[in-house]
Amino acid sequence: MTARRTSARRAQPGGRIERHPILSAGGPATVEFRFAGRPLLAREGEVISSALYAAGVRIFGRHHRDGRPLGIYCVNGQCSQCTVLADGRPVKACMTVVRPGMRVEPVAGRPQLGADDRLPPSGPGIREVRVPVLVVGGGPAGISAAIELGRAGIRTLLIDDKQALGGKLTLQTHTFFGSVADCYAGTRGIDIAAILERDLAALPDVEVWLDASAVGIFEDRAVGVVRGGRYAVVRPEALLVAAGAREKALVFPGGDLPGVYGAGAFQTLVNRDLVRPTKRLFVLGGGNVGLIGAYHALQAGIEVVGLVEALPRCGGYKVHEDKIRRLGVPVWTSHTVLRAEGREELERVVTARVDERFRPVPGTERVYEVDTLLVAVGLSPVDEILQKARQYGMRAWAAGDSEEIAEASAAIFSGRIAGRRIAESFGVPVRAPEKWTQTAAVLRSKPGREVPFAPPAAAGRAVYPVIRCVQEIPCNPCTQVCPVGSISIPDGTITSPPVFAGDCLGCGRCAGICPGLAIVLVEEDHDPTRRTAVVTVPFEFGDDRLPRSGRVVTTGFEGEVVGAGRIAGVRQRADQDRRRLVRLEVPWDDRLRVAGFRVQEPPAEAAAAFDPALQDDPVICLCERVRRSEVVAAIRGGVRDLNQLKAAVRLGMGGCGGKRCMELVRRVFREEGIDPGEITPGTWRPLDREVPLAVFADVADAGDTTEDPK
Repeated sequence: MTARRTSARRAQPGGRIERHPILSAGGPATVEFRFAGRPLLAREGEVISSALYAAGVRIFGRHHRDGRPLGIYCVNGQCSQCTVLADGRPVKACMTVVRPGMRVEPVAGRPQLGADDRLPPSGPGIREVRVPVLVVGGGPAGISAAIELGRAGIRTLLIDDKQALGGKLTLQTHTFFGSVADCYAGTRGIDIAAILERDLAALPDVEVWLDASAVGIFEDRAVGVVRGGRYAVVRPEALLVAAGAREKALVFPGGDLPGVYGAGAFQTLVNRDLVRPTKRLFVLGGGNVGLIGAYHALQAGIEVVGLVEALPRCGGYKVHEDKIRRLGVPVWTSHTVLRAEGREELERVVTARVDERFRPVPGTERVYEVDTLLVAVGLSPVDEILQKARQYGMRAWAAGDSEEIAEASAAIFSGRIAGRRIAESFGVPVRAPEKWTQTAAVLRSKPGREVPFAPPAAAGRAVYPVIRCVQEIPCNPCTQVCPVGSISIPDGTITSPPVFAGDCLGCGRCAGICPGLAIVLVEEDHDPTRRTAVVTVPFEFGDDRLPRSGRVVTTGFEGEVVGAGRIAGVRQRADQDRRRLVRLEVPWDDRLRVAGFRVQEPPAEAAAAFDPALQDDPVICLCERVRRSEVVAAIRGGVRDLNQLKAAVRLGMGGCGGKRCMELVRRVFREEGIDPGEITPGTWRPLDREVPLAVFADVADAGDTTEDPK
């Protein structure tokens, strides 16, 4: 164990991504600030947490209750793990932009408020705004709804708590599934965000507030909004909540260590802020978020040691799973993480196989040296404000993940439909077409049945595509780009696997656009002696992942090793949208089996002696450091009311307001055999997130002002 700890400490993560196959390099770090007295540099507009991670700082402070180190978890403003003192004021590092000369200090114990925590000078008064429609959330659903409302001529105020619009689209460098005609399938999420923002900017009836958080709904049907540190009261006639989702958590020993955080947080650091937060990464969860997170890590030059999924099969799209397997990432289903280990930060994870009741199987434990564990075990809707609005009788709608957890393409349609329905409620005749509802339902659908792969009937032609899309998922880009119309979906839907029948020009457009990287091109006429053939595979990496020797280990579609290949050329064109097509010369008999090649070798693993005594008491509430044993003791003592539990052990009294821990507590109740019907739910009250008291003291002598947003 000692040798492993030394090795983990020697290879500290940190740094910036200077080259990326999809993203442009960020600007220079020129903004000077200090952390714990240490001079550091941030990029213009960068938040504190990203600047600290770029500098290799992963411990942001220590908890006052037990002195344990604190780092990041959500990087989305939903928790309070990244709290620091910025110029004497407690702030969330993930939501606070670095200012020149800013003095950032770690929180050590209970924050001592200094001279800088005086009330600011009196401002212009609390602003009161009346508007027909308020849209909360500037992601794909919120923007799409605002576009429909703006086109209908209805004045709309769109607010978002980030510094830019786009929501999770700004983190998605991969191309989208779905329909080309309806939701930008085949286009990268980052580019869809730009398209939607451009369309929104052209509408004069829509106003956008950034750095604006909806912090509460009140009985008089007013919405409290904090914008740029100023408080405003917004009185809408109609409300749309499109606030997205937050990542679910999982309780296991060591889950509170810095280095254990959500996959969405990782994507924010890597894809939005171009920070390299890790050297060796492990992923817990085989849904689309976890699978795509692993792929994004590989693109950023990060070693992905492995991925575990407790279910017998991954819940995400099979093409996502298969593409990371081909690149050299092991995926273990019916496995879980037993514990995370490390003194101050994560140094290793211990995994094990689980049985049909998800119990660890003794003797199957394995240990992996890593510095980061991504938790990707599902999403929960951010809908607290929606529920309160409906309780108070407001005209309230939901869209996107606040309505139902699904892919971003579905959120776009959800927003369009909600926008039209709200416009209709104002008397504008803009009914949403029935086709939209049907399309939205298709895009929300879970991965369907798999069909056996059948070798193409085109074998023997000079050139032809091999399509290994064998799962029912909504997607049709390949059928739209074939110049001779040889790829189609026989039943006319966008969910059944496509087939090739007809001529092939060898243009490679199908391989260049397939979101699942599930199409390769076989050239049988490369070698008349039929000793070798050429297989062209899609590749979304830089030259640094192409060996100088040109020799690669070829893999089949599900990641199995096929043999050896030689890079015969690389094709890169503008119409391939930053995707490259690599031509591999392979043995003739391998031509129908090869689907890619490794960019990393499988990691080393070691058996771990599983000692139950090593399993410490895991933390359930990160904010207040409430451990599982405290919750169990209260439940066994007869507590069935979440409000009573909150008062007894301080569960849910931290900065996140119970958003992370309450779902975990309900799971503990189930594990203790308590029927959910016996549990009295907690009472939700504003404020929805932390608001400094100084914000509410910003009252001018002249009194409040009421205005329209335009």
